[in-house]
Amino acid sequence: MQVKALVFDVFGTVVDWRGTVSRILAESNELSEDWIAFAEEWRAGYSTRTVQTAQTGQGTLNVDTMHREILDEMLSSPRWSHLGKTWDEDKRAEMNLAWHKLDGWRDSSEGLYELKKRFIIATLSNGNVRLLVDMAKHANLPWDTVFSGELLGSYKPNPKTYLGAAHHLALPPSEVAMVAAHIKDLRAAASFGLKTIYVRRPTEDSAEERAAVKTKEEGGEVDLVVDSFLDIIPAIDGRK
Repeated sequence: MQVKALVFDVFGTVVDWRGTVSRILAESNELSEDWIAFAEEWRAGYSTRTVQTAQTGQGTLNVDTMHREILDEMLSSPRWSHLGKTWDEDKRAEMNLAWHKLDGWRDSSEGLYELKKRFIIATLSNGNVRLLVDMAKHANLPWDTVFSGELLGSYKPNPKTYLGAAHHLALPPSEVAMVAAHIKDLRAAASFGLKTIYVRRPTEDSAEERAAVKTKEEGGEVDLVVDSFLDIIPAIDGRK
C-alpha cells in the first residue's frame, strides 16, 4: 500500500444521499409521501443511465441534466403523477438541487482532513463538477482536486475514469487507491491497477455483500476494509 493519492467515490461513500435527499423532499413538501422510496427510485435511474453511458458513450455527462430528466419521467409515471401535477418548473429545479446539498457521514469531514495531511485526496465521481464543488462546500469536504465523469469523458466503470484520474495526478495506477463503499466500483478500479479500500456504510451494498468483503490477506479481493475514514491511516500503517 505505497500509495500517494486516494480517490473517493462520493455518493454513498462520502455522503449520505438517501437520508439527505429524502429529508429535503419531506421538508420541502406538505404531502406525506414515502420520500425514501422516491429518493431510491431517483438514484436507481441514475445508476442505470450512468452504466449505459459508460458502455455506449451515449447520453449526457452532466448529472444535473440526468437527474432532471429522471425526475421529469418519475413525475409523469403513475406512482408519482399526483406530484407532477403540482410541481412547476421552479419546484422541479429546486428539488433537483437537493443533490448539491448532501450531508457527509459523521466521519467524512474529519477523516478527509486527516488523510489530506498525508495523501492527495480527490473525488472520482460520476457527479458533475458544479455538483461536487457545491457538495464539498456544504459538507466541508477538503478535496485537493475534483475528478468528475464530466471532465474525464465517461462514467465509472469506464477505464477513462480510473486511468484518467491517475494520469492527471501524474501517478501510476498502483500508487492510487480507490476508496468506495461499493464492491463493484472497487473491482473495476482493481482491474485497471488501482489499490482498493472498502468502506462499510450502512446503506450501501447489501448487508450480505458488506459482510463478505475481505482483504487479500484474508483471501478476499480488496487491499483494505474499514468502517470509517479515520481507520484508513492506521490500516495502511498496519500493513507496513
